[in-house]
Amino acid sequence: MRDLSVLLEEAAAVHGHVCPGQVLGVRMAAAGCQALGIDEPKGGKRLLVYVEIDRCAADAIGAVTGCRLGKRTLKYVDYGKQAATFADLQTGRAVRVAALETAREHVGSYAQDTGDRYAAQIEAYRVMPDEELLTVQSVRLHVLEEDMPGRPVSRVICAICGEGVNDRREVWRDGQSVCRACAEKAYYEPL
Repeated sequence: MRDLSVLLEEAAAVHGHVCPGQVLGVRMAAAGCQALGIDEPKGGKRLLVYVEIDRCAADAIGAVTGCRLGKRTLKYVDYGKQAATFADLQTGRAVRVAALETAREHVGSYAQDTGDRYAAQIEAYRVMPDEELLTVQSVRLHVLEEDMPGRPVSRVICAICGEGVNDRREVWRDGQSVCRACAEKAYYEPL
């Protein structure tokens, strides 16, 4: 794995700045890859990552691993947790890495108190030992065929709106395939 400073620069280039969440995301990605024995995660579709939050750490994890939504190697699960699961598709091994809530309590041991708590967190999270910052747990991941990287496994047309729906994301109503937006309350409302 490349040097932490290099990884942080790459993550900041993607995200726009360095913040505590970026440092956590970089450290989480490095720990996850290390636990799986993957030294260079970018390039290819060996690594599959599930992020559990749509905040700064998710951008950093994508920057470090090279995983992307468009490549179907980065998945988002809305748990609101500073955590991610890293799966090696070649070996079938997976680990879940989560930021410890207690890490904030240890910031003062690793950073000077300048009155700027975010700067202190950035400084501390860069050097804090993994065991004080993160948990790394082996897990079994259940990935459906339609969630794997690669070409769509299915495509149907919604009987209501006429839009295509990939990868078994349709809902069946009265014997017809219907997209989730038409079957449920959509996040948008046509004007």
